Formats: sequence, C-alpha cells, structure tokens
Amino acid sequence: MKNILFLLLLFSTFLALHAVGQERPTYKLHSHNDYLRTVPFWDAFGADCASIEVDVILRNGGLMAAHEAESIRPERTLKSLYLEPIQKAKSLGMIADFDFHLLIDCKTEAYTTLDQIVKNASEFEELLFSPHNPTGLKFIISGNRPKPEDYKNYPPYVFFDYQSKVLSPDLPWEKIGMVSLSFRQFSVWNGKGRIVQSERDSLESFIFKVHAFDKPVRFWASPDSKSAWKAFADLGIDYINTDQPYEANQYLKNLENNIFIGTQLHEIYEPEFDYDGVENKIDRVILMIGDGNGLAQISAGMFANGNQLNLTQLKNIGLVKTQAADDFTTDSAAGATAYATGQKTNNRALGTGPDGKALQNITELLDSYDFNSGIITTDNLTGATPASFYAHHSERDDIDEIARFLPLSKLDLFIGGGKRDFIQFGTDRLKELEENGFTMMKSLGEIGDSPSDKVGYFASNSGMPTMAKGREDYLLNSCQEAISFLKSKKSPFFLMVEAAMIDSGGHANSSNTVVTELLDFDQAIGWMIQYVDQNPNTLLIITADHETAGLSLPQGKVSVNEVELAFHSDDHTGIMVPIFAYGAHSGEFRGVYENTEVFHKIMALINLYHQPK
Repeated sequence: MKNILFLLLLFSTFLALHAVGQERPTYKLHSHNDYLRTVPFWDAFGADCASIEVDVILRNGGLMAAHEAESIRPERTLKSLYLEPIQKAKSLGMIADFDFHLLIDCKTEAYTTLDQIVKNASEFEELLFSPHNPTGLKFIISGNRPKPEDYKNYPPYVFFDYQSKVLSPDLPWEKIGMVSLSFRQFSVWNGKGRIVQSERDSLESFIFKVHAFDKPVRFWASPDSKSAWKAFADLGIDYINTDQPYEANQYLKNLENNIFIGTQLHEIYEPEFDYDGVENKIDRVILMIGDGNGLAQISAGMFANGNQLNLTQLKNIGLVKTQAADDFTTDSAAGATAYATGQKTNNRALGTGPDGKALQNITELLDSYDFNSGIITTDNLTGATPASFYAHHSERDDIDEIARFLPLSKLDLFIGGGKRDFIQFGTDRLKELEENGFTMMKSLGEIGDSPSDKVGYFASNSGMPTMAKGREDYLLNSCQEAISFLKSKKSPFFLMVEAAMIDSGGHANSSNTVVTELLDFDQAIGWMIQYVDQNPNTLLIITADHETAGLSLPQGKVSVNEVELAFHSDDHTGIMVPIFAYGAHSGEFRGVYENTEVFHKIMALINLYHQPK
C-alpha cells in the first residue's frame, strides 16, 4: 500500500509542477473535503489552492485524516497526507515561499487535539511560519477550538478560524487567520441562476465588516458551481470554498479571457424596410457568410455592442441545418460547397460531389445569365469557403491544386489574403491570373474605380491578421470597393462575402477574437443593409457555414456591455445556424431547411427574372 501511495504521490507531483514559479492567481480557492481524495494535498496544491483543509481526529495519540470515526484508515494521517508531502515539495524546489496555508478542522476535543497538532508539527519546524521565517507555512485551526483568550498560548504558526457574525475590536485579531461562516446563514441560493439582491446585500455587508479588520473571509456549505465561483469572485470572497479544486481553478483562471466587455460600440443603421420582402426583380444577390457564426456568437457581439447589432435589426430569419454528406458535423469545405452548388458533399471536398465529380457552382452558373460575380474573404483566397465558389477539388489542403482554379474561374472580382499560395509551388499563378484577364490591384482603394473587366487584390502575402492584430476596416472597405466595381459594370451581380475569423476565435477558444470578428462582420452588414435600401432590386442573405466551439453565454451584464463566453469544444458542431435576409423576396428565407436550399432558393428567384444565354 505504501508503494502504491508513493507512486500516486510521485505522479501527482509531476501534475503539480506547473505551479512552480507561477504567481498565485488573484482569486483564492479553499480546497474542502480533501480527505476524500486519493492524494489530497497534491490535488489541492496542483490546483493552486491557497487554503487546504484537512479534517483530523485524535485517536490513540495519532492525528487521523478523517471526517468521522467510521472513515478512519490507519495510513491516512495528518503527517502522511499533508506534512510529509509538503516537506517533499519544499525539498524538490516546488515551494519557495508558502502562498498557501493548512486549515486543520479539529473533529475531537480542542485542547488535546491541538496539543497533538503542535507536537506533530515540531518535526517540521523548518517549514513553519515564525518571526524568523515570515514566508513559512501557517496552520489555521478550525472546528473545535480553544477559547479566544487562549489563542495567545500557541506557537506563531498557529492561527484560528473565527466563526461568528459578532465582530469586535477586542477579539484577538492577531491570532485570527480567517473568518468563516456557513453560507446558509446569509442565503438559500443553490448556485443556479443568480443570488437575489437582498441576500447579496447581506453577504456584501458581512464581507465588508470582516475586511474592515483586515482579515479574509470564507463561507462553507456554499454552492459549488461555475456560476457560484464567478459570483463569489465578484463578491470579493477571499477563499472560495470548493470540493472541485481542479475544475474551479480551470474555470477561474480562464474567466478573465472568457469575459468580453464592449468599449467601442459601432453605430447601428436602422433599415427602412421599404423594399424588404417586396417581390421586386432581383438583379443583385449578396451572400454574407460568417464562418463558425452561430446564434451564441451573434448574441455575444450584440451584448458587447450595447445590446444591438445591424444584423439584429432584420425581420426575415430562418434556421439552417448544416450536416455534410458523410458526417454529422460539417467542415467549411462541405458547408460552403452546399451554398455554392446546392448539393451536399463530403467534408474536405470543394465543389465536388461525394463521387469526386465536379459540381457546377453558382458563379459558373450565373455567368450564363450575364451576371458578374465576386468573392471577398478575410481568409486566404484558397481557404475552404471562398474556394468553394470557384474550385473543384476533393481535398481542401491541396493549396496548389486549388489555386490553379482561380485564373480559370468565372469570377470578375476577388479580394482576400494568401498571395504566396499562388507562387510557392513552382508555378506562377499570378501570371496565369493576368493571362486570363485579371488586373491585379496594388491597393484596395483602386478597385472601385477600375475600368478593368476583371480585378483581383491580395491583401496579404500569407495569412490575414485578426482584428485584434490590426486588420482594421479591411472587410468594410472591401465590400464598398467591390460593390462600386460590380455596380459600374451595369450588369446583375452575385457577391459572396466571408468573415472567416469568427471560426478562428472559436477554434482557439478566444472570446476576444470571436466578438471582435463578429463586430467587424456586423459593420460590413450594416453598410450592406443601407445599400439594399438604396438599391431595391437587391437580395441580401447573411448566414454561416456551421457553428464553432459549442459556444454558450452563461453570464453577462447588459448595462456594461459585458458577456461571458463558455466554450464546450474547440471544433465545429452540428448546431443549426441562423439565416437572415433583407430586400427583394427576403421572406423566402424564413423557416428551417437544409443548407443546400439556400442555393436553390437563390436560383429559383433569379429564374423568375433572368434567363440563361
């Protein structure tokens, strides 16, 4: 048994190594019920707990680590489970200065139990707090305790857990290590939803009183959930009581990164709705795809932007099923191919069916209707979504194979990143683009006024930066330049616009990326809505290829534009995605349907007013 315990201790030691050299987080955890764990100290230490509890029972001169007599096991003692592992961690250099204490809950008579604690501790004197060792280990005695007037009789490393609402200056504060009370004395909250204000006020009042004596506070018998941990951190509870130290630590240490507070709100364009849903002739179709953009992502952006978006002004809304031909959860290649061709395909395939054969995409099809067409992306142009509108290849990562389709495409305009993808494999695809009639623009601002028949612009040599890394108004400006160029051709047009990096934020579990990319997308949406109001023969569609990260929004504060994002995955999910439509025939996009139906709905409407050559 000793060998097994030693191996377990060693294993947990390695797990705890991540804590070495790291600063204690701003929140502090109190690890409760440690005696129930196989390696109690190491579990708590590895989870960065600042307060580690051990229940002790004095039996036959030994201090047994147990909550009640029935759970006593001879090998589980204060010394073996706590003092010796702490000594080992110190000797291994895992502890420099003690930034945690032991809270020892005495389950047997106070004086005799505490005398034995002091006796046991004498073997570990080099670890313990004293005037000569101010960063040493402290004991805080809880449970059965001596009378307060006797606190002064114990060694410097022994402090006490005060457990009363009665706080007065004449208490022996110099020997009180913390103030602890049952949470149930203040609230009946179960950790779901929110604490009612009157109970919150009561908690805040008591915390304020304790802090007035410069002491920390803890509540036992408290809810033990993510909602509770956040609420207690917000309340300023010094030691958050938990039976789940690892889970609580993981949640709280990521909390700052998972909370987004909107500080730069963009203005919202209010649609006129004069032509929304009207059965006007359709001469212009604009399809905007937020990669990975589910309902939670949209909601997060909305709350961060003063509880409103350009997107949320729209009235014609539906839901899209996103499954691929071969998988419940689609990737961007199969998802975008469904929009581009009206057919389901296997994941990783671009513009080809499950059988590998090329599928005619909407830009090719509309060329026969005398439509111009263009694509815009914040991704590389060889990325899965934009490539689905011009390429035909069964593997999305064969960059050179995908790049060769762009010069041969029916596109009249492309804007995106990844110039290097067209020259890095030994073939000069840039030359091929020019040979096939594309005029390559040197700047984004040249596009709108270009007299060329076909234009292309590479916004980066390799990957595009995120908004957080300085992409600025690239997407909005691209939309404005593209519309200006296509409108100058005096012909009907189709334009696909992709906001690619909402998906990137989901994969990275980055709240900042998700929200800032969504807000950037929404500014482009607002401009497009305004364009539709000024050009009544236009249909605007906004949707997503799939949802990314299983995002949820557990908490937030609408009044301060704050939202908490919780990521349940780092991959795509099979959740339906919303679809919004504005302008001519926009009511056709209400309902719940497969992603392939978006293509068929668009083509059915175009066929009402246009005929192929």
